[in-house]
Amino acid sequence: MLSLGFQFRQQTNLENLADEVTKSSAIEGTIFDPASVRSSIARRMGLPPEKEGFSDRDVEGAVDMILDATQHYDQPLTEDRLLGWQASLFPAGRSGIQRIAVGKWRTPAMDPMQVVSGPISRDRIRRKHIHFEAPAASRLTGEVAAFLKWFETADGTDPVLRAAIAHLWFVTLHPFEDGNGRVSRAIADMALARSEGSAMRFYSMSAQIEREKQEYYRILETSQKGTLSITGWLEWFVGCFERSVVGAAGTLKRIMAKAARWEQLNKRVEPNERQRKVLNALLDNGDEELSTSKYAKLAGASLDTALRDIKHLIGAGVLKPGSRGGRSRKYTLVPSR
Repeated sequence: MLSLGFQFRQQTNLENLADEVTKSSAIEGTIFDPASVRSSIARRMGLPPEKEGFSDRDVEGAVDMILDATQHYDQPLTEDRLLGWQASLFPAGRSGIQRIAVGKWRTPAMDPMQVVSGPISRDRIRRKHIHFEAPAASRLTGEVAAFLKWFETADGTDPVLRAAIAHLWFVTLHPFEDGNGRVSRAIADMALARSEGSAMRFYSMSAQIEREKQEYYRILETSQKGTLSITGWLEWFVGCFERSVVGAAGTLKRIMAKAARWEQLNKRVEPNERQRKVLNALLDNGDEELSTSKYAKLAGASLDTALRDIKHLIGAGVLKPGSRGGRSRKYTLVPSR
């Protein structure tokens, strides 16, 4: 990455931060629009967003947490910071339709705090399989304090292993009514940023964890129900870390291919903002076909304006029309040379 220009590094950082937000949420079953997440991050980085206007509050809150964890990795992790992260994930104070405790630790009234699964019977009673039961709420003040003291104290532990231990330790405390997994992964991201001494994210652990979600939950349950040895968890985490770094080459390859394509396009035409936005969408989506109405939607323009832009791009040798005429005519990017 150091051998590439600032533009490449910035774009790679954007893509991986967006992956971190969308995939960490997807692990918990919350699906965000990737374009909305990228746009939210781009605005904060001073880059042109894919979508105009602000994203919904849930997206903005999840972005707030990841950016605070990774861009301010060198600042102390505190109780107030953790409470703020969890609150940012639930701006309406609800998880789905259920009202939850936001910005505060869980209380004894919530005990026992269990991670369960299983079918619901006809009488609406869940036949529970208990995957994990968290420590009693009365212990949280002392346990969280011990965790934070350890996290901020250098003890010679390998920094990648520290990230793994921090993730397992916090998610095992399970101090919130909801959001524990996402906050735990943000803590791991913060520890990894510290290990590299860089706020630039060139890989996404959550993207790899989401690919290996079944094994992730299995090794978590095994570690939390087993002995005090966490070697199995550490081995899995380091392997996942390695696979996330290797997999990041695919993201970099796409970004470099897109940049090379833009270098060719810029020699043919000086696009206006509408054209640039649409061409970026075509490059991101694999050179798919484009209709006048789709252009108008992507550019936020009228059909007449869209048609004028398209004709200009055809004249510049950037787009080519399909064989079918009329309203059903489609346009594609002229192949690179």
